[in-house]
Amino acid sequence: VQLQASGGGLVQAGGSLRLSCAASGSISSINGMGWYRQAPGKQRELVADITRGGRTNYKDSVKGRFTISRDNDKNTVYLQMGSLKPEDTAVYYCNANIRYLLITRDYWGSGTLVTVSS
Repeated sequence: VQLQASGGGLVQAGGSLRLSCAASGSISSINGMGWYRQAPGKQRELVADITRGGRTNYKDSVKGRFTISRDNDKNTVYLQMGSLKPEDTAVYYCNANIRYLLITRDYWGSGTLVTVSS
């Protein structure tokens, strides 16, 4: 199984970006999917996650600015980021809890860098 993330880049404060993460490989079903981020010198933290049924959860500092969504047919999770701030600068990683036959485990994408300039 591979998770391929894309959509990162350099944006000015106040701008928007949309991240995508597609899962591929041996997949029976995907349970929760989410986005995490890690800024330099800091621990990785949860930004947002979403259940297969669409229930969402957000880090307080991104509520109202970020929206997580998923397309179950495409095994893809998205993160629409708006009103970006310099403190949103980080490497963003996608995560998915994936079942194949009788085995369920978490997988991580390789990360995509988001840089917000002031």
